[in-house]
Amino acid sequence: MNSDVQIAGDPLAIPHLLPPVPAHPTTVAGFAGLARAIAADRAAWAPLVRYDATTRWYHRLRTGPGYEVWLLSWVPGQGSGRHDHGPSSGVLTVLEGELTEHTAGGPHTLAAGAQRVFAPGYAHEVVNDALAPAVSLHVYFPGLTEMPMLAPSHPDAAETAPLAPYSARCAAPSEETAAH
Repeated sequence: MNSDVQIAGDPLAIPHLLPPVPAHPTTVAGFAGLARAIAADRAAWAPLVRYDATTRWYHRLRTGPGYEVWLLSWVPGQGSGRHDHGPSSGVLTVLEGELTEHTAGGPHTLAAGAQRVFAPGYAHEVVNDALAPAVSLHVYFPGLTEMPMLAPSHPDAAETAPLAPYSARCAAPSEETAAH
């Protein structure tokens, strides 16, 4: 009688028959695509969203080799303060509601579905100027290790107390680590 291995072959010898292991993104377009794919899977992220009247809420949704994905919620009036992302590039995707991004080029309204891609050193401030809450997704590559706070770029911005460098605020990464 033949054994299963004799009939079917050694399963370790047939990797070409297995579906390919999904590759992690390695390009800006790949990270933008990752953000769109996560955004499209509303059932996976929507139950995690929380709203906090005192501060922006954030949750690290995923990590991979050299990147991390954050889910943030913003009630009306909440903002990030003007900052950059140190050596990290990023993709910001608005999932629900509307956010305003203030850059040197002026304010830009980002409605649900809008996506921004930025390089290291890109300075901006993100604010929920709308009357309804908003949710956003942030992909950083490499993972966010610093987020220097900068002076406001628009004249109506309120001065905020400077924060310690991102790396000093989160010596040990955790769910409580603040993202953008």
